[in-house]
Amino acid sequence: MWHKDFTDRLTSWARLRTAVESMELEQSLQEISTWWYQAPWTGYHLDWDDCTIWPDPWQLLSDNIYCDVARGLGILYTITLLDHKDLISAELVLTEDNRNLVLVNKEIYTLNWDVTVMVNTPLLQKIKHHYIPPSI
Repeated sequence: MWHKDFTDRLTSWARLRTAVESMELEQSLQEISTWWYQAPWTGYHLDWDDCTIWPDPWQLLSDNIYCDVARGLGILYTITLLDHKDLISAELVLTEDNRNLVLVNKEIYTLNWDVTVMVNTPLLQKIKHHYIPPSI
């Protein structure tokens, strides 16, 4: 269930990050994906052309508007803020077929395709844009 109140969303997000740090990486990623897929979805909110002014994680949770880009950004922020020994890299990408995917550990894991975490699934589309958040 998605929390309607910002404080409740923030608390839930903090609990999620704490909980997944001690899990195996794939399980952590699945929990993160499942959490973000509970967010209320909207067809359009953030645009790649405006990535320099995308919201930080706290503003994203405050705005509470989640298109595919915003959900991917939320997933990426969550992963970026983790202190997990098996995390090497994470980035949000836009593919030629307009999928907003989060690639983890050099494309070993793919998130934001659907609620499940895809493992070792090569991208069949070229990447049009990459986004790695600045230090949060």
